[in-house]
Amino acid sequence: MSNKIFSKIEKALQCSITKQNIAGGGCIAQSSVITTNDKRSFFLKQGFSGSMFRNEARGLQELAKTKAIRIPEVILVDDDLLLLEAIRSGRKKAGFFTEFGQAFARMHLFTHSSYGFDEDNFIGSTPQVNKWMDNWADFYFTNRLLFQFKLAEKNGHSDNSFRKAFAVIEQNIETILKGSEEPPCLLHGDLWGGNYMVDDRGEAVLIDPAVYYGHREADLAMTKLFGGFSDDFYTSYNAAYPLKDGYAYRENIYLLYHVLNHLNLFGASYKQQAIQLMNSYQ
Repeated sequence: MSNKIFSKIEKALQCSITKQNIAGGGCIAQSSVITTNDKRSFFLKQGFSGSMFRNEARGLQELAKTKAIRIPEVILVDDDLLLLEAIRSGRKKAGFFTEFGQAFARMHLFTHSSYGFDEDNFIGSTPQVNKWMDNWADFYFTNRLLFQFKLAEKNGHSDNSFRKAFAVIEQNIETILKGSEEPPCLLHGDLWGGNYMVDDRGEAVLIDPAVYYGHREADLAMTKLFGGFSDDFYTSYNAAYPLKDGYAYRENIYLLYHVLNHLNLFGASYKQQAIQLMNSYQ
């Protein structure tokens, strides 16, 4: 850790740092747990310069407002560091996914008058545009799908079949989403198995968000990108906050955003999956 970051933390916390243990996980920031001379522990993210840490802090604070799921407390944030409450990890308790699904449903009851957020942020290391809009289909197509498509073209991932498949999505986005209209609700934005942890009470804790106010179906679809959660999660969620008919049909359109993002972040191995998702609406 640099002396500059040491100094910022010690000045803010009125202490001295006595230990730093590197923590695993994350491909963008460097993570560690630090201990202070007064026996406090904190989770530190560093190694990135810009607005990313401030955006992440803002997202965590927004999620905490719902009081639905445990969120790490933001202790200190600057352009080059994010200091969070250190949460002791544990094992999933009995009924973990049932309670997680219920809590996630409660989080989605936290609503707004428009789609978007009061600042842009990131999905992974890709910029995520959150310009406020009143129409979900317009917001999702313009700020999510079209943004990623243009980035794929810039990155050299597009070709004729890719453009044709995307043109079908552009022409049919309103039809695909018709019947699912709901008030904008707060989304984690990037929830998969790596973006929640289990605390020492055996309960879920949300981390690494990409928040905005959108359609809750987008949040649920993302949970399924890498195999999904337990069936108990989805059953309890739907019992607490029933989904509208046609959700399964719309799931691919929401998976598409994240697969396009993975294409742009990690390369051509995600291209065929993106085309398959787009072609599912032919």
